Amino acid sequence: MAKLLSCVLGPRLYKIYRERETDRAASSVSETPTAVPAPSASSWDTYYQPRALEKHADSILALTSVFWSISYYSSPFAVFYLYRKGYLSLSKVVPFSHYAGTLLLLLAGVACLRGIGRWTNPQYRQFITILEATHRNQSAENKRQLANYNFDFRSWPIDFHWEEASSRKGSRGGPSRRGVALLRPEPLHRGTADTFLNRVKKLPCQITSYLVAHTLGRRMLYPGSVYLLQKALMPVLLQGQARLVEECNGRRAKLLACDGNEIDTMFVDRRGTAEPQGQKLVICCEGNAGFYEVGCVSTPLEAGYSVLGWNHPGFAGSTGVPFPQNEANAMDVVVQFSIHRLGFQPQDIIIYAWSIGGFTATWAAMSYPDISAVILDASFDDLVPLALKVMPDSWRVLVTRTVRQHLNLNNSEQLSRFQGPVLLIRRTKDEIITTTVPEDIMSNRGNDLLLKLLQFRYPRVMAEEGLRAVRQWLEASTQLEEASIYSRWEVEEDWCLSVLRSYQAEHGSDFPWSVGEDMSADGRRQLALFLARKHLHNFEATHCTPLPAQHFQMPWHL
Repeated sequence: MAKLLSCVLGPRLYKIYRERETDRAASSVSETPTAVPAPSASSWDTYYQPRALEKHADSILALTSVFWSISYYSSPFAVFYLYRKGYLSLSKVVPFSHYAGTLLLLLAGVACLRGIGRWTNPQYRQFITILEATHRNQSAENKRQLANYNFDFRSWPIDFHWEEASSRKGSRGGPSRRGVALLRPEPLHRGTADTFLNRVKKLPCQITSYLVAHTLGRRMLYPGSVYLLQKALMPVLLQGQARLVEECNGRRAKLLACDGNEIDTMFVDRRGTAEPQGQKLVICCEGNAGFYEVGCVSTPLEAGYSVLGWNHPGFAGSTGVPFPQNEANAMDVVVQFSIHRLGFQPQDIIIYAWSIGGFTATWAAMSYPDISAVILDASFDDLVPLALKVMPDSWRVLVTRTVRQHLNLNNSEQLSRFQGPVLLIRRTKDEIITTTVPEDIMSNRGNDLLLKLLQFRYPRVMAEEGLRAVRQWLEASTQLEEASIYSRWEVEEDWCLSVLRSYQAEHGSDFPWSVGEDMSADGRRQLALFLARKHLHNFEATHCTPLPAQHFQMPWHL
């Protein structure tokens, strides 16, 4: 009877993976007393095949879930319509509640029928036995067997807790349950006294900004968090996950962040291979509709690196909603997991981000200054110009206030606090992070990210002459145009290197540098173009084109 109840309440099982070589080797080791016998080899060849009763019941419950999601998003319009028609009176609501109660009882009956169907299926009974054993005792053998199943991630046991990092416990700079530290925007009116009357005056605007950010704004910024989109992408995500597990020997893990959100991760370990890059870990930060199952993790994987992918809060198996604070909290536990559980030193960690993932990447670079390098692909400097691009001009004040208070993705400000190597990859046909049209390459916000980084690190070099030369170089959209501008100013790379190395030897490596202070205008132009070319590479493609492995290069450093 207890097993039947477990089948009724248990998670949905999607796939039983093919047995991997590492699993065969591990299965020859003596099992722990609480370990469950491994499934037979013949069961690893196909997707999990539910019995007819479970299959049809699952279809009904899944369809109900989709209808509920549609009802949730359309509820404001439905309530308004019902109110106009007079259906919200007590005499109408009571019968409706009876209908709703009857529907809930029917759905509970369907769930029980699904449980009976699972109970008659030996594959599911074996899975639920392994899952229960793992929750009781997270031994290596139990976790190894559980990893052979792909199921509803909400039931996956927690593998790493944010408090496990002993070096962060009790430290003043570590995260608390309120979250990690973020850079806060300056007040819009710095000289205004913050009196009670002023607070009351601002209250309507603050309420409006809050409502916009938590309804329309968040879903526009992170469409991947919308349930209906995830439901449509489910088959693709399951295929991508199977590829990572079966072909790349990926290991899935659930991390608990300091805000209580559970973060879905996938780790591919290349340290035991002949690839020298396997000793380095690339942490991948996906875009606003990207998932590690089908996202940018493929690029460093093809290049031979160890890779750790993770999903934004509210994406696929991760819980929560993707606001900046939650994003930073998730990134913090991911980095801690890579250091304290996976065993990588910060000097062996590279942060690679695509598009909006630049926010969490630059936060990690700012908060963990010892990491090896940062690579930002198709990213931007600040969200406000891009938000103003897609919203009506009459909403300018509201959009700016909403972004600054609730969705402040200040990538350039965070990146300026990182002292290590940085590489920016600009898409020359990018249609997303340009503020006009894709053909107008100077409206690409990656340009502004480069300029702000160089202006912070080399303020004397990026004076008027250097800034003008770099802007001319950024106008080039092909390699031929780049080379033409580079040769026009007769950039001597050996001279530039010698100047920078001499300054570094005399003054140290900490930015900002005062190099170029007593230099001619021609010298500053040469240095500015040399530095711009070292920090930014062009890739002739649109925003969503996967980055080829040959374009995944380590950033330049002295």
